[in-house]
Amino acid sequence: MVFQLDRHTLNFPDPSLAQPDGLLAIGGDLSVARLISAYQNGIFPWYDEQTPILWYAPLLRFVLNPKKLRISKSLRQVIRSERFRITENQCFEQVVARCATVERKDQDGTWILPEMQKAYLDLHHAGYAHSIEIWENNQLMGGLYGVQIGKVFCGESMFSQVSNTSKIALVHLSSKVDIELIDCQVPSEHLKKMGAELISQQAFLNQLKNT
Repeated sequence: MVFQLDRHTLNFPDPSLAQPDGLLAIGGDLSVARLISAYQNGIFPWYDEQTPILWYAPLLRFVLNPKKLRISKSLRQVIRSERFRITENQCFEQVVARCATVERKDQDGTWILPEMQKAYLDLHHAGYAHSIEIWENNQLMGGLYGVQIGKVFCGESMFSQVSNTSKIALVHLSSKVDIELIDCQVPSEHLKKMGAELISQQAFLNQLKNT
């Protein structure tokens, strides 16, 4: 069954009770306190303008261990060229907005609605959400953002307006000493090629609790 959240409490049902597609609960709000509670329990919001707030806890989690990151020869050459400049948390709001508006193959519209953008900006101001920006000639050309819980970085979205820029952001994220696992949430072929893999929900929750 799918659980209806009470707007007056922050409690979530046990993640193991999620549906086969990962859907766990419906409703609630996007307050900082609720979002933190969700991420601490391996749960994240994912919905569109046609639905209420939906909360997911996938039974299999697509993650990247930074120690297993695979960087192609061509990407290494791009990084070494120093063509791009990398910053952190310099324009979080812009990164989220770009992730919401960039065109993606086989995807119409976006799940990063205005209320979601505001919610993650609030998380950023609270010190939980972070961004990595990739610049070329002082123009923002790529980046990513997500939520950090302990040493687990829950990646929310990334964008590229020049080839390889989102990958460079991921490589930079993987180099940070305070991150032991990157949650990629939904499987993708290009992240799989870079070393991401599926693990059980319980293994992911254990990692969250041990950081």
